[in-house]
Amino acid sequence: MLDLSPDTPVAPGPLEAQPPLRTAVSRRRDPRGAARELAGALRHAELGFVLFFCSAEYPLAALSSALNEAFEGVAVAGCTTAGEITPEGYERGCIVAIGLDRRHFAVSCALVEDLAGFDLIRAQRLVDGLLDDCRGRALAPVGEHSFALTLLDGLSSCEEQVLATLDAALGRIPSFGGSAGDDNRLAHTHVHADGRFHGQAAVVVVINTRLPFAVFTTHHLRPREEKLVVTRADRERRRVLELNALPAAEEYARLVGLPVEALAPEVFARHPLAVRLGEAHFVRSIQRVNDDGSLSFYCAVENGIVLTAMQPAPLLEDLEAVFDGLTARLGEPALVIGCDCFLRRLELESLGLVTPASRLLGHSRVIGFNTYGEQHHGMHINQTFTGVAIGSLPATPDA
Repeated sequence: MLDLSPDTPVAPGPLEAQPPLRTAVSRRRDPRGAARELAGALRHAELGFVLFFCSAEYPLAALSSALNEAFEGVAVAGCTTAGEITPEGYERGCIVAIGLDRRHFAVSCALVEDLAGFDLIRAQRLVDGLLDDCRGRALAPVGEHSFALTLLDGLSSCEEQVLATLDAALGRIPSFGGSAGDDNRLAHTHVHADGRFHGQAAVVVVINTRLPFAVFTTHHLRPREEKLVVTRADRERRRVLELNALPAAEEYARLVGLPVEALAPEVFARHPLAVRLGEAHFVRSIQRVNDDGSLSFYCAVENGIVLTAMQPAPLLEDLEAVFDGLTARLGEPALVIGCDCFLRRLELESLGLVTPASRLLGHSRVIGFNTYGEQHHGMHINQTFTGVAIGSLPATPDA
C-alpha cells in the first residue's frame, strides 16, 4: 500500500484530474533528492507502475534505495542510458520517469538474470506468468491490447538469443525495447527491477491497456552499392577480423576514405553497415577498433555475411514523417516511449542539429533514452528509433 503520510510527496489536484500517463525529470545529482522530486510529480493513489531511464553517473545502489523509498508499494523498472530524452528533448546526467495509472494500464514485470541460459522453456514460463498476472487485472483482452517492453544489459552480447526466444514465446504480442547504456563509456550497463540494479540481466514488461497504441521502428539510412564480406569473425565476441579477406579496420577505413587512426564513433555513425534481409536493411553498427585491427560490433556478426555500405538521409525529416504517420493513425499521442540509438544522437551532434531534434522530440511527446541497441519484434538492431506511441487518453476513465 502506498504511504500517503503528510511528508510524502503526492501529485497535486483531485484524483480524477490525474492523467493516466504522467512524466517527470530530475536533474538533481543527489539520489534521494532526485527520487523525491520524481515522486512529487508522479505519485497519486492510483499510480500503478513507474518506468525510468537514468544517467550511469548516479551512484546506482543509492539511487535504487532512494527510488524504493520514494515509490514504496509501486513497481519500478528502468535502466541506465547513453543519454536521456526528457520533455525538453535530449539531455545528459539526469533521470526521467513515466508514471502509469493502474486504472488505464495493467502492468506486469519480470527480471531475467541468466541470459545465456534463457531458452524457449524458460521464456514461455516467464511470458505465461506475465500474461496471467495481467489477465487478473486486464482492462482489455490481453492478446489484442498488450505490448511488451524489453530492457537489456547493453554489453551482454546475449541480445539476439534472448530476443528471438522471447519473441517466440510472446506470439502475436508486439514488442520493442532498448539496450542499456553507460554514458558512452562502454564499461558497465545496468537494468533495474526487483528493487535494485542488475548487470548481465534483462527486464521484460508487459503492458495491457484499452488505449490505442502502435509499436514502430525507423531509420534514415539508405543503401549504397559497395559491399563488404565478413571473411573472418569471432562470433562470440561480435568481432570481425577480416573484411573482403583484408584486415577489417583497414578495409573499412578504405571504404570511408579515412586513415584507421581517424576511425571513431562519429565516423561509425555517419558510415554504417547493414545486413539485407528480403527488401529491408538492418544496421550492424561498429562499436570500436581493436588493437589487433579488428572491429567490434554492437550486433551479432558471423563468417560469410554480406554487409552493405549505408548512407544517411535527413534524419529529422524521416523522424518527423514517422510521427506524422503515428498521429494520423492514433490521433495526437499522449506519449511516445522512445529507444533512440546513441549513434543517431552523435550524428545529430556532429551536424549541429541537437536543438531542432530536441524541439521535435518535445513537440512529439517523446520520453526515453539513447541506447546501445534497439529491439523490435524479436530482432536486435542498431541506429534506429524504436518505440511505442500511446494514443490520447479518454476524458474520464470507464466505470
